[in-house]
Amino acid sequence: MLGRIDRASQLRILAIGALLMVSALLFAVFPLTGTSKREVFSGLPHNYTYREAEGPGGVQLHMLSLNPEDVILRRAGLPLRQIAAYGINGGFFYGDDLLSIAIMNDQPVNSEARSYGSGWFNAKYARGTLVWDGAAGVLSVQVAASGGDLAVSDRSNYWAQGGISMNLQHEELWEAAANAEHLPYEGERRLRSGLVYDQSGKLWLLVTNSLCTAAEFRAAVQVTVPGEGREGIFLDGDGSSQMNADEAVLTGDSRPVVQMIAVAGGK
Repeated sequence: MLGRIDRASQLRILAIGALLMVSALLFAVFPLTGTSKREVFSGLPHNYTYREAEGPGGVQLHMLSLNPEDVILRRAGLPLRQIAAYGINGGFFYGDDLLSIAIMNDQPVNSEARSYGSGWFNAKYARGTLVWDGAAGVLSVQVAASGGDLAVSDRSNYWAQGGISMNLQHEELWEAAANAEHLPYEGERRLRSGLVYDQSGKLWLLVTNSLCTAAEFRAAVQVTVPGEGREGIFLDGDGSSQMNADEAVLTGDSRPVVQMIAVAGGK
């Protein structure tokens, strides 16, 4: 038979239990938002505006709006919260290979131009690619298989981010186009991310920390993202859906991602 527990031991057990309960509550309230690494962002230029909104079905969108000339497509190789830059995850990847176009001024971000996994190709399929033509000052979504397919004014002054076409202006087309471009897990409830622009030239980097289908995410974009004439692309999702901002750090499942859409001024 166990002996009696003295008063001091009882108090210690109660204190430990209370601490564990508080920790569990904090994790439940903030499952995807981290604050312990925010010090890595100290002193970075704040070249974006943050917005948070709730769409149909409770889809919670976190958004960074900025000018397209303030975007840097860069290699990551880590969970985003470990990188001293604001921004969100980029395109699809497998291992260390980047499977979506990610090009700055005709140079893919992950390796040599025209090599597999470099960011020069949308692997296997022609897919929706958001292009900033810096010389013309124009944003567009182009369906492309490689950097060589992109229509730009100056090959030394543009960036291109691959994903899957949202077709926000074509309700009758979007689902068939997403299927043709092989959008992963379209009908499953997953974390999602995207890149959207409007006719004024404002760019929006989007991440949700609520599970949703592709259709639910797209509907939330249509309701909550400001601006007229919007168009955009789906980016990688699920545990790769991550965001660094002063206002919210969304960690997905904390997996390393190969590529990042960063706000200029990071380290």
